[in-house]
Amino acid sequence: MAQQENQPARQTLSCSICVDLLKDPVTTGCGHSYCKSCINTHWDKEEERGSYSCPQCRQTFTPRPVLERNTMLTDSVKGRKKTGLLKALKSCRVRLTSYWKKHLQPHLQSAPLKKHKLVEPSEKLQENKQTIQQRVQDTEKDVKLLQQEEEAINGSADKAVEDSEEIFTEMIRLLEKRRSDVKQQIRSQQETEVSRVRELQERLEQEITELKRKDQELQQLSDTEDHNQFLHNYPSLSPLSGSTHSSSFRIRPLRNFKDVTAAVSQVRGRLQDLLSETETEILQIVSQVDVSLPQPEPETRADFLKYSQEITLDPNTANKRLLLSEGNRDVTFMREEQSYSDHPDRFTFWPQVLSRESLTGRRYWEVEVGGAVGVGVAYKKISRAGDSLECLFGFNDKSWSFYCGRNSHSFSYNNVQTPVSGPVPSRVGVYLDHSAGVLSFYRVSDTMTLLHRVKTTFTQPLYAGVSVYNDGSTAEFCKLK
Repeated sequence: MAQQENQPARQTLSCSICVDLLKDPVTTGCGHSYCKSCINTHWDKEEERGSYSCPQCRQTFTPRPVLERNTMLTDSVKGRKKTGLLKALKSCRVRLTSYWKKHLQPHLQSAPLKKHKLVEPSEKLQENKQTIQQRVQDTEKDVKLLQQEEEAINGSADKAVEDSEEIFTEMIRLLEKRRSDVKQQIRSQQETEVSRVRELQERLEQEITELKRKDQELQQLSDTEDHNQFLHNYPSLSPLSGSTHSSSFRIRPLRNFKDVTAAVSQVRGRLQDLLSETETEILQIVSQVDVSLPQPEPETRADFLKYSQEITLDPNTANKRLLLSEGNRDVTFMREEQSYSDHPDRFTFWPQVLSRESLTGRRYWEVEVGGAVGVGVAYKKISRAGDSLECLFGFNDKSWSFYCGRNSHSFSYNNVQTPVSGPVPSRVGVYLDHSAGVLSFYRVSDTMTLLHRVKTTFTQPLYAGVSVYNDGSTAEFCKLK
């Protein structure tokens, strides 16, 4: 009965924000009361939104209301404090609530409830209030990050659409210009050839006319019965002009223009292949958009292995000094060139090879190294032919490489080398978070030791690769599963 009598009083004289007895109580326009400091703190967090809400009924106010002290509640709290009716004696850590004197008796008498740890009420209530407030702040930060992420995604998507539309429009314009140029060239050649044919045709027709005239004169002369008259008239006949027979000039066959059609068709085929290839890369890049909150980088090897990626090497990219074995996972530098066929993807000078797999998202792999070896990643469009630095991992803006020598090691990107201290690793772990732009190299042992970390923006899918420089040097992509 006493519990029922005191329950309304506790509800009326408690602040719903801090769940404690009202301190300096004030009342909002909707009639709910709070500690002055609690409601002010709550409204401070809503300052940016421009409207202020009641935590209980969610009624909003604009502008921010001026809080007035609730004299009646202030007097009631003081009166209750004097009579001790609202003083909680203990809090239960199991039931996470507080008890007044009469309600505390079950925890002191019941055997099961005696096991519940009782603490000072203010301790638990304060702890709960701080925990809730901290979680609110953390969650509000996450909400703000997601809002910023949404704005960034919308802005980036709009810009990408605008730029891609401009690029495709330019490509269409170039195709239209090339179509117009080819058409003009065909028509020009057509006009030239037709003019030449007509000229020859006219000459042949003139020759036919002349031959017919000569034939008629000869016919008339042959009909002459007077031999003296025949001998007199025959020398006066004009001689025949030189023949313009078709064998004396060359007629270009129409298949020449068929060759033009075949050449244009071949260009179309190459363009279709290119568009198909680039479409795959573009879709992979588009699929990398990640609206989740940033994730921390793994710390233990077990954490890294969750993202393990099996790597197999592409023989069509391997330099002829490199021998691949063990399912295209092992690489050894050889003095003699291997009998690889020529291929446009092959590195012709630098002893390098790339993976078959394209890498996006989060990926982790390990490479066992021996001798002089560079472990890295590269874009597919990296140059392959010749001894230019544009082809060498780590010496251009299309590749990143961690070099392990016999006595030293360093990181290279865009022809800038960064020395790395410590012992040279025998096994290198590579962690990639493509969407976050993170590329990290680790010394793998019982613990993971960070050697070098890159923070950048990757614009295309990446491919794992190694450079194996000296005779006898080796690299092995380890099986992790």
